[in-house]
Amino acid sequence: MSSQSSTQGAALAPEKRETFSSRKLFILSAIGSAVGLGNIWRFPYVAYENGGGAFLIPYIVAIFCAGIPLLFLDYAIGHRYRGSAPLSYRRANRKTEIIGWWQVLICFVIAIYYAAIIAWAAMYCWYSVTKAWGNDAEGFFYGEFLNTADTVGVSFDFVPNVFFPMLIVWIFTIVIMVAGVNKGIARANAVFMPLLIVMFLILVVQSVFLPGAIDGLNAFFTPNFDALQNPAVWAAAFGHIFFSLSVAFGIMVTYSSYMKRKSDLTGSGYVVALANSSFEILAGIGVFAALGFMAYNANSSVDSVVSGGIGLAFIAFPTIVSAAPFGALIGVLFFGSLVFAGLTSLISILEVIVAAFQDKLGWGRVKATLIVSIPVAVVSLLLFSATTGIYLLDTIDAFVNQFGILACALVMVIVFGSGLGMLPKLAKHLNRHSSIKLGTGWMVLVGGIGPAVLAYMLINEFQAKITEQYSGYPAWFNGVFGWGLCGLLIVVAGLISLIPWSKNSKLEDPEYDQHQQNVQAEAVPETVSKEY
Repeated sequence: MSSQSSTQGAALAPEKRETFSSRKLFILSAIGSAVGLGNIWRFPYVAYENGGGAFLIPYIVAIFCAGIPLLFLDYAIGHRYRGSAPLSYRRANRKTEIIGWWQVLICFVIAIYYAAIIAWAAMYCWYSVTKAWGNDAEGFFYGEFLNTADTVGVSFDFVPNVFFPMLIVWIFTIVIMVAGVNKGIARANAVFMPLLIVMFLILVVQSVFLPGAIDGLNAFFTPNFDALQNPAVWAAAFGHIFFSLSVAFGIMVTYSSYMKRKSDLTGSGYVVALANSSFEILAGIGVFAALGFMAYNANSSVDSVVSGGIGLAFIAFPTIVSAAPFGALIGVLFFGSLVFAGLTSLISILEVIVAAFQDKLGWGRVKATLIVSIPVAVVSLLLFSATTGIYLLDTIDAFVNQFGILACALVMVIVFGSGLGMLPKLAKHLNRHSSIKLGTGWMVLVGGIGPAVLAYMLINEFQAKITEQYSGYPAWFNGVFGWGLCGLLIVVAGLISLIPWSKNSKLEDPEYDQHQQNVQAEAVPETVSKEY
């Protein structure tokens, strides 16, 4: 009889949430999420355009005044409430579930075009060997490679050069996701991140010995201290670090929910933030050394060749590859780095979506991954392997990945700061097992400076978008895939939050209740708050 009772008890016991097996694997995964395409192609350009070496001053201020404090907020919510973004927010307050779904849908949109850029980079690894672009890197990219349509719109004329690499990217990513947090995500980051660092270090060493490299480095590091008087430069620094650390995406909420109960949250956060920034500085050195060579080879100034984003990666760097000694190796290292950086970020983005539906509908890992990931992959392939994919990518990235995320982040910090007044409770949670303690300063940064900076950035972004049609695209196109999509995400997030949770979902956290009992039984040192 007792055996039967024991069996029933085991059957009713809640399944424990999967966790990273070690702090090192969490840190590698968090760094893998933070280090993405933007670190390599965005930071060097932003720094150059905003004062060069002087930009490092507002950049460092932004790290410690906005980036790390908001990163800790994500950590506190995810680790304290032990769920995906929607479940964690709901456990904090049932009215805030919509914020979680808003972040999930933003990740959905980013995932569908992020895979396309990874596929481009993978193809350009091979093109670096063959120098397929010839003497016209720009014409090759938009013409022969993307086969870009002459008219802005939506078509389903597929481009094989993009479709098949994207298909491979999605299959590879889904296999990793199906394997789970430890066997899939953690192991993938444990392999990809060291490879990324080694490849980029080799690239940097090669680049700094190219003729003209010193001119590129001078352009990158020479400080223009007059720029520090411009508020736009400070806004650029805060804006970059905000996106760079992947805060308010739901990513760090989800990842921190997989950390063990007694984890050093703040210590881990500082390691992640500083590792991310170190990689950005390294990227700046490698990229500008190469651009210096490009200017030297073209007998022009660095000003005339510098660019950011897609232009840097798929137009400027192929030109460097064609002219530089050992150019093929430089190309393989650069585009290979983009592939690895992109994959680690795509995995983290997709995990936000999978974990959310896994929690909401009570699905198992494999079922949730397949049901969520396959439709995402299909939409991605339909929209971004077509001849109009570049137009969609450009517009959606400009609106959702900036305007939408800023709005969501602003709502989040206001709600958890002024609205619910939860910052003291979250600070105590962060402090319990952390090596670096937080106090009033953290609450002021998150509840005061955070909303002010985000509001300023959001207003500037809004003004920029309504002043003129983005990229000169038709008004209907920006209206549908820009403003319309941003608004649609909020509406759909509200509708999903109204769907009842599965009976298998754990709206309360049994693990936390048990942990509370363990905490009360422990002898807590007087220097540590007893409130968890």
